[in-house]
Amino acid sequence: MFIELKNAVKRYGKGETEVYALDHAKLSLEQGKICVILGPSGSGKSTLLNMLGGLDTLDEGELTVAGRKVAGLSQDKRTRYRKEDVGFVFQFYNLIPDLTVEENIEVVADISQQPLSMDEVLKALDIEKYRHRFPKELSGGQQQRVAIARAMIKNPKLLLCDELTGALDTRSSRQVLKFVEKMNRQFGTTILIITHNEAIADMADQVIRLRDGQVVESRNNEQKTAAENLAL
Repeated sequence: MFIELKNAVKRYGKGETEVYALDHAKLSLEQGKICVILGPSGSGKSTLLNMLGGLDTLDEGELTVAGRKVAGLSQDKRTRYRKEDVGFVFQFYNLIPDLTVEENIEVVADISQQPLSMDEVLKALDIEKYRHRFPKELSGGQQQRVAIARAMIKNPKLLLCDELTGALDTRSSRQVLKFVEKMNRQFGTTILIITHNEAIADMADQVIRLRDGQVVESRNNEQKTAAENLAL
């Protein structure tokens, strides 16, 4: 398996105020798949993303990503893991306003070991014509595609998307998800999408549902729905 999480525990607070953000959670995911993770606020979705992305560490349990034991890595090694293996896309685009689209993407390409071709990524996300524009000159959906391009240019093994359509209208959401689907198909990137939107699960290879820090459902989609046909 590409991702293996076993008996994962993450606690906050002590004594009577102790809360389990992850409570002996378990999951596995094959390489090259799209996985959608669902759950209400406080279910552990963001904590899970932080663990998978090397932004935080487990208190107990095991986590392996692409053969690398992520749980227990030192801070320096977690930084290297994030740099080499993981791309992040968040609900808010976090683009640098004084840089053009191309320059925003180059910031990441310049520190990557084996970046993808700039032209290839811009073409795949249909933002070639915006390469010399600034973020303020783009729509929300276009900015989100730039954020995806910035994450993808480093050629990550794992792309983590946290509520990437949360700030978008239905049309823009469908377009962004369509391009995420395309990136998975074209580059074989393993993609995890954390969302509150149940409809997005229909485009996934695997659907995982969290509640109270535990994985309460893990199922494969036998018949996926193309992103452009989702009932968002």
